Amino acid sequence: MKPIEVSHIARLLNHGPTTLITSSHADKRNIMAAAWVCALDFNPAKVTVVIDSKTYTRELMEAEGTFAINLPCVQQIEMVKQVGAISGRDLPGTDKFAEYGIATFAAHKISAPLVEGCVGWLECKIISEPHNQNTYDLFIAEVVAAHADERVFSEGRWHFDDHDALRTVHHIAGGVFFATGQQC
Repeated sequence: MKPIEVSHIARLLNHGPTTLITSSHADKRNIMAAAWVCALDFNPAKVTVVIDSKTYTRELMEAEGTFAINLPCVQQIEMVKQVGAISGRDLPGTDKFAEYGIATFAAHKISAPLVEGCVGWLECKIISEPHNQNTYDLFIAEVVAAHADERVFSEGRWHFDDHDALRTVHHIAGGVFFATGQQC
């Protein structure tokens, strides 16, 4: 994992990968799959993410004011499907990380855990916009730190050529995913 300029976060997200959103507050944490994540601005770097009001992830995000965007890859597809299919509220006495054996590591500037094995990570601080959050489930956040797996992202661009298992994934619909394709 190598730090990247936060002004380059659009390069991590512009191809529309499925993401894993992680959040934590006090001694609780959660993870969920999310497809509606978008780069918004360069300086300061901002993103938007749509998180349904009923999710446990959102409850923790709003309580803490931060969250992380993790970019999973092909080798993590089963885990992506698992965490996207059940709410953290439905796992009494445990959490999704423990339930599915998801390894994490500490973020540099926020409390939400980062998921090991992903190929990109964005640490985000929520910019409070109550109208957007309550009406559209839309969050705007400043990216306060960004990191990428330098095997597939360096010099400001993706290069998956020799790393098929590290290609990002894209949710099409109905539980169907595609891997990022070949460079043209």
